[in-house]
Amino acid sequence: MTPILELRQATKTYAGVPAIEGVDFDLMPGEVHALVGENGAGKSTLTKVMAGVVTLNSGQMLIDGQPVDFRTPLEALAAGIAMVFQETSLVPTMTVAQNLFLGQEKFINRLRAIYIAAQQFLQSLNFNVDPTLTVAALGAAQKQMVEIARAVLHKARIIVFDEPTATLTPEEKQHFFHLIKDLKERGVSVIFISHALEEALEISDRITVLRDGKKVVTDITANFDRNRIVKSMVGHQLSQELYGRNTQARPPGKRVLSVQNLRMGTMVRNNSFSIFAGQITGVFGLVGSGRTETFKVVAGVLKRDYLHGGRILFNDKPVRYRIPAPAIAQGIVYVTEDRKVDGFFETMGVSRNIYAGLLAKLRGKRSWVRKREEKAVGEEWTKSLNVKAVSADANVIELSGGNQQKVVIAKSLIQDPELVIFDEPTRGVDVGAVAEIHQIIRQLADEGKAVVVISSYLPEVLSLADRILVSRQGKIVEEFANKDVTERDIMYASIH
Repeated sequence: MTPILELRQATKTYAGVPAIEGVDFDLMPGEVHALVGENGAGKSTLTKVMAGVVTLNSGQMLIDGQPVDFRTPLEALAAGIAMVFQETSLVPTMTVAQNLFLGQEKFINRLRAIYIAAQQFLQSLNFNVDPTLTVAALGAAQKQMVEIARAVLHKARIIVFDEPTATLTPEEKQHFFHLIKDLKERGVSVIFISHALEEALEISDRITVLRDGKKVVTDITANFDRNRIVKSMVGHQLSQELYGRNTQARPPGKRVLSVQNLRMGTMVRNNSFSIFAGQITGVFGLVGSGRTETFKVVAGVLKRDYLHGGRILFNDKPVRYRIPAPAIAQGIVYVTEDRKVDGFFETMGVSRNIYAGLLAKLRGKRSWVRKREEKAVGEEWTKSLNVKAVSADANVIELSGGNQQKVVIAKSLIQDPELVIFDEPTRGVDVGAVAEIHQIIRQLADEGKAVVVISSYLPEVLSLADRILVSRQGKIVEEFANKDVTERDIMYASIH
């Protein structure tokens, strides 16, 4: 069978440094081909070559056995290649129907006719999305459906998904996998990029592993397990040490935070718990359990109910933060779960982002930027957290996901907090960066900081936490010592 797409000795360099080097890759008709590797391994560059976003320095790309040289994404789309990014490229203020036909409009358009055509097309794909809604009103899964529908409407024969499940709930994720299978049955070929190795093993026919811009191995999925993929990605066995069980719990220090009968609308209901210094407290709960909202209230990101909202004691003193600034000033930081929305300034450099964290801590005491101090601070934290960037002036948006997360963490830690709240600290982060972030978290607890880790991945909670709080229906319902609990105990508490 002739590959629908093939790359031969593909090489792309930036400032003389290869992002991909001598990569051979092929995609068969109707195949789901997973592409995995650490951040910076070259996955995004390889797929951007396919989508016409970047051009090769050397090597060759073929479609149906014929050489092609795409200079723009429009040329790639005309050849049947569409790319669906993790952050959707939809226009939020336009309706679903308008987004579907964007770029394909006739000279004269009737809005009613567009809605009818969009409705019929979405129904043919079995997508339950109202074409008259604006994209801003849709959930993450429905936005993904619109992206897929637009790709199919453009008669795409190849669809590249870049981290498509990072923002989806477990239920939405399963629906997305059904969509992938439907596309496959239609004869559409899919390239699937994900840091969640279990997803790659579940959905793909073949897997290709990249490391340092080079192809390490391509094989059928049946010949892979998690350990083989991880070993290929990082060059050594890491899986077991990455999520090994924490068997030596740290003893609790002083009580840093006490939450009593906290309420916030319908999401947080009479929540009570304590956080101690020198410990990592893991917080586990299903989507909608109120775990994130609870700690956003603690950090001043959200406001608790004005009447009967409960009490928060920080170092035995009542506090009521309405914005994060006073919480930061007193020693509480919240590391967001969505770094690209509210974690960093994407058009600013690494040093300036980290320095912005320091200025937030010094709010009211300093109103100017010291260039020399900014550079020194950036270099110190970049080295300390092993942030890999071309330079300290590189825009954060240009970094890999793991390095972006390290910048967000550095921006928080420079504020010298006493309580650090990590919300999904390794979401969308590769295996190697996960190990580094876990080490940062453990080191903070060893230094006597009070650390909270909110995670929906149970192996991560069991690997890091000294004690585990389980959230359900807006409140903490169970507390476990790590050494005494099983995954089954935690899941049972989170559901029943």
